[in-house]
Amino acid sequence: MHRKHWEDCLSIIKSNINSQSFITWFKPIKPKCYKDKTLTLIVPNKFFYEWLENHYLELLNDVIIKVLGKNGKIEYEISNIKRNKKEEKIDKKEILDTKQKRVFNNLNENFRFNSFISGKCNSVAKTAGKRISENPGKNPFNPLMIYGGVGLGKTHLIQSIGNKISKKLKSSVYYVTSEKFANQFIDSLKENRLKDLIHFYVNVDCLIIDDIQFFKGKEKTQEVFFHIFNQLNLKNKQIILAADKSPAQLNGLEKRLVSRFKSGLTVELEKPDYKTRLNILEYKIEKENIKIDSEIIEYIAFQVDTNIRELEGVLVSLLAHSTITKDEISIELTKSIISKIVKDTNREIDIKYIQEIVSKYFHISIEEMKDKARKKEIVIARQVAMYFSKDFTNNSLKSIGFHFGGRDHSTVIHAVQSVNDMIDTDNFFKKSIEEINRRILIG
Repeated sequence: MHRKHWEDCLSIIKSNINSQSFITWFKPIKPKCYKDKTLTLIVPNKFFYEWLENHYLELLNDVIIKVLGKNGKIEYEISNIKRNKKEEKIDKKEILDTKQKRVFNNLNENFRFNSFISGKCNSVAKTAGKRISENPGKNPFNPLMIYGGVGLGKTHLIQSIGNKISKKLKSSVYYVTSEKFANQFIDSLKENRLKDLIHFYVNVDCLIIDDIQFFKGKEKTQEVFFHIFNQLNLKNKQIILAADKSPAQLNGLEKRLVSRFKSGLTVELEKPDYKTRLNILEYKIEKENIKIDSEIIEYIAFQVDTNIRELEGVLVSLLAHSTITKDEISIELTKSIISKIVKDTNREIDIKYIQEIVSKYFHISIEEMKDKARKKEIVIARQVAMYFSKDFTNNSLKSIGFHFGGRDHSTVIHAVQSVNDMIDTDNFFKKSIEEINRRILIG
C-alpha cells in the first residue's frame, strides 16, 4: 500500500516539475510504510531532507492532501532519526482569529544567521539584519528592503531575522509571500472578513513580506497593504521586505507604496564571489559530515557562479547520485552534474590566461616561454602550457603552436605526449600539474 501511495504522489510531482529536478530530488526517496494516514519515507541524508523542506514544501503539501486526504501527513526517516512533517498550510481561521495567544509565524526554523554564510556580496544586509533583530522597529533600518536575483539568499536572510526576533524577544512575527497575502485579501472579501484580516496584520510586531514584486497590477491589494504598512509604521513595528529588483525598478507598483519602501534601508544581495561560494560549500559539507576532495569543492565553487541555490543544487545532486550508485564523487561526475544543472558552465579560459598561470608557477616570463631557449626548465614550462592549452581551449594544434613563437602542430603533439609521460612516471611532476590545473580553474 505504501508503495502505491508514493507512486501516486510521484506521478503528480512529476507533472509539476522538470525531469532533471524530479530525478535529482524525488527518485532517491523510498517509501517505508503507511499507517494511520502517515506515509513514512526514507531520504538519503539530513541535507537532502532540508532541501526538500526549503524548496518543495508547498508542492508536497498539495500532493499529500490529494493522495492521502486532508489529514494525511509524511514522516521522514534519516539515518534512524525520525522527524514529523505535518501539513504547514496556513488555516484561514488561525490567521484571522486575533484572540489567539499564539501567532502562527510561518517561519522555517532552518533559516538562521549561523547558517547564512556572509561575504562581500551580503555582509551589509546580514549586519543590518542582526541590528534589527536586537531592536525591531526602533532602529534606522525600518523598513528593511532587501533585493537581488533568484537564489541569492533573500528568503534565508529575512526569515533568519524573523526567527531571531521571535526567539529572543518573544515578539509576534509573521512571514508571508506577497502572493499569499493577495490570496488572503481575496478570501477575506468573499467572506466579508476584511476588517479581521487588517486587524490581524496591524497587530503583529514584525511583518515580513517576501517577493513584493508580485503585487504588480493588484491595485486593491496594494491599497490594503499600504494601509497596513502605515499603521505598522506609526506603531514603530518592524517591516521587512524582499524583492527581485530595487524599489526604483519595481514597475506596476503605486508610487506612494514604493516611496514607503525607500524610507528605510534598501540593500542589495549580489552574486557571491569565489571565496564566499567556497565557504558555503565547505559549511554544508562539514555540517553533513560529507567526504569530498578539496579539488572537487574548488571546482564546483569556480564553475557555479550563478547563485547559491544552484551551488547547493549541484552538491545535493552529487550526494543523491553517489547514494544511489554507491560510486565515489569524482571530478568527471561533478562536471556531468554541473552541465545538467547550470546553463552556462563554459568559462573563458584562453591561451594567454594559461600562459600567465604557467609562467608564474615556473617563475619564468611569457617571452621566455615563446622564444627558442632550450633550457630544461623553460622547455618543460612551454610543454605544460601547450598541454593545458589543448585541454582547456578549442584552439587547433596549429593555433596553439602559433601562440608559442610560431611553432608547428607536431611540436604541440610532442609537448602533450611528453607531459603525459612525465605524469605517469614522476609523482612530483604529477602533483605540479594538479596544482597548475587548480590555479587555472580558480583563477
